[in-house]
Amino acid sequence: MTEITDLKEKWHQVLQLLEPELTEISFSTWFQPIRVKSIDKDAGLIYLTIDNHMAVDLIRDRYRSILENTIKHVYGSRFSFIIEFQEDQEEPVVNNVGDKEPEFKDEYYLNPRYNFKNFVVGNNNKFAHAAAVAVAEAPSEAYNPFFIYGGSGLGKTHLMHAIGHHILKTRKNLKVLYVSSEMFVNEMVSALRKNELRNENNMGEFRKKYREIDVLLIDDIQFLENKTSIQEEFFNTFNTLYSLNKQIIISSDRPPNKLINIDERLRSRFQWNLVADIIPPDYETRIAILINRAELDNIEIDEDMNDVINLIAEKIQENVRELEGAFTRIISFSKLMNEKINIPFARKVLKDILSASDFNVTPENIKKKVCKYFNIKVTDIESAKRARQFAFPRQIAMYLCREMTELSLPKIGDCFGGRDHSTVLHAYEKISKDIAVNDSVKEIIETLENDISGK
Repeated sequence: MTEITDLKEKWHQVLQLLEPELTEISFSTWFQPIRVKSIDKDAGLIYLTIDNHMAVDLIRDRYRSILENTIKHVYGSRFSFIIEFQEDQEEPVVNNVGDKEPEFKDEYYLNPRYNFKNFVVGNNNKFAHAAAVAVAEAPSEAYNPFFIYGGSGLGKTHLMHAIGHHILKTRKNLKVLYVSSEMFVNEMVSALRKNELRNENNMGEFRKKYREIDVLLIDDIQFLENKTSIQEEFFNTFNTLYSLNKQIIISSDRPPNKLINIDERLRSRFQWNLVADIIPPDYETRIAILINRAELDNIEIDEDMNDVINLIAEKIQENVRELEGAFTRIISFSKLMNEKINIPFARKVLKDILSASDFNVTPENIKKKVCKYFNIKVTDIESAKRARQFAFPRQIAMYLCREMTELSLPKIGDCFGGRDHSTVLHAYEKISKDIAVNDSVKEIIETLENDISGK
């Protein structure tokens, strides 16, 4: 057995011993990604690396004892470890943690679909995810308050719900509350009105609800901007919870210092501990998100589906919610219309989301692709030539312009030497009929559609 093989096998033994001693999420987040870099037998040191700055600190501080004792058990009593950060270019992964999704409980306002198990970790959110796991594992001990910010649809709410679910699952004695800032505002306004109309102590009940909990997750804090009295109430709620060492998790579309219409005292408190951002996912992460979505929905990923996934990932870049929404839309339309999912079908379904220019679909490009396929010149189909070798490709090109662009019949006619709209309509209807009865024409159309779409 080589030294390298022996090193790997012993580290595998370390992981096997550690796994039952830790929660699933701790093990998968902090320990599984660790790599053994080298071993110095003379010094009794094992050099470990991990692609996560936060994990390095947590392992050194929180998990040193358990890791060191396990290493001593496997490698020998004189061994210890040194762990360092090392950049790694591994592909994004789905954080497969836990078994069953938590049961949905109305009083917590948590969505059962949002958990750590189905959160896709990529370079865009790696730090925020690691911080969320740390908070979920040790509420009020690590990173309090915890502030997450990023654009709409990037996963902030998903992470907040995941934190809530994990705490409820592992700390059943803790009271957890997730609310949007809008909900907080509406509840406070309602309590104030009831106080005025009925002379009831509804504000007392409101404050009790928010100040007697152990974990408060409040989403979209920017909604409190320019609401002075609401900010004052939240300021007092924040102070009460923090003084009692209760965990506070806040999300926003901007970092604290950019919330210019929120009281400076609050902005300052938002920055008391950890602030983490989530940026738009890169192409590889977008692919991983869509594959994860397909697997959750039990969708088979064949060659056509893979092409569609790549297309969506290429065209929708800024918003994860829109990314998943486009995919869900394609799946739903496929089931409703009983049609196979492929590039042409996806293009039709997403026509109102993705502009023709996103696919490089222009009359000029269509004519160029058609002429290349039939080995003729663009000037041939723009001319008055009526020979079938030119007329048929011209009709194909007109059909594709009608199907793949938003141009009117007269505009399409202009692109083909100023032909009348009735000529375009005739071409469209003819090719449509040919597709229905002639497999070779259908194949030509599908081939050209894929080529024009860049696939």
